[in-house]
Amino acid sequence: MSDNVRPESMARITTPELAEAFINEQIAALRAQIGGKRVLLALSGGVDSSVVAALLIRAVGKQLVCVHVNHGLLRKGEPEQVVRVFRDELGAELIYVDAVDRFLDALAGVDDPERKRKIIGKIFIDVFAEEAKKLDGVEFLGQGTIYPDILESGPVKSHHNVGGLPEELRFELVEPIKFLYKDEVRVVGKALGLPDGMVYRQPFPGPGLGVRCVGAITRDRLEAVRESDAILREEFANAGLEGKVWQYFTIVPDFKSTGITDGRRTYDWPVVIRAVNTVDAVTAEVAELDFKLVQKIVARITSEVKGVNRVLWDVTPKPSGTIEWE
Repeated sequence: MSDNVRPESMARITTPELAEAFINEQIAALRAQIGGKRVLLALSGGVDSSVVAALLIRAVGKQLVCVHVNHGLLRKGEPEQVVRVFRDELGAELIYVDAVDRFLDALAGVDDPERKRKIIGKIFIDVFAEEAKKLDGVEFLGQGTIYPDILESGPVKSHHNVGGLPEELRFELVEPIKFLYKDEVRVVGKALGLPDGMVYRQPFPGPGLGVRCVGAITRDRLEAVRESDAILREEFANAGLEGKVWQYFTIVPDFKSTGITDGRRTYDWPVVIRAVNTVDAVTAEVAELDFKLVQKIVARITSEVKGVNRVLWDVTPKPSGTIEWE
């Protein structure tokens, strides 16, 4: 049987008891694989890399070195959450890299979605490689590969995989959750004691808010995306919609319209609300939202988010629209 084929005898992890059994099994396997060597992990704060980090902390403790690269394209509060959970609460050796200026300077004026993705990916690899070269004794690279990644494209996960590292930094892979589906990863994460905000984190694109700041990214428009997204998530949580709507976020496109703010005529951006339900992400339906909730979100965004005077609601299913705009 291939090393990348899930064993037929492997039971689906659906309960805390099954998750604990999986955790204990993986701790033994990780200790056997890693021995006394060090492991390096790119920790994004997403559920997959967070669960791998928590497993490795249980298995090898301070032999794990996590690198969290803040590229300026994360949601509000996410870099701080990663530091708080892993460094402060779990005691991990965590290297925090503030690379916001490096990323945003390189992205200035770039409006093609693919070019944006390539720039973000390349700089991430460069930053990660620079941090890796500073470390001694690292022989393993942890990755948040899960089973759908293998089924879709082989053992590669673009936003955690750092296969573009220089030859001297190509480490042996450690992939403890590579046979798990996303729902199983969440059950394991819950059993590991990770906060719900990480365990049940919505799907988030590798380039982050970079694909929701449509067109060439500017710092002020990126901040409008981040702030409006935070308001949307807060209001959905207050309305009891967390876990009931599959994915919801805001987009700020690169055009302006006239409006009135505080009695003054303005020429500012619109914010677009996107909220969808899906089973497999191949097709998606627009989530039905209470209009009073929408009105409350509109009022908050137009009054609290700088540079915004209009809110739109994207009611396009997939197809014909995609879930993300870029």
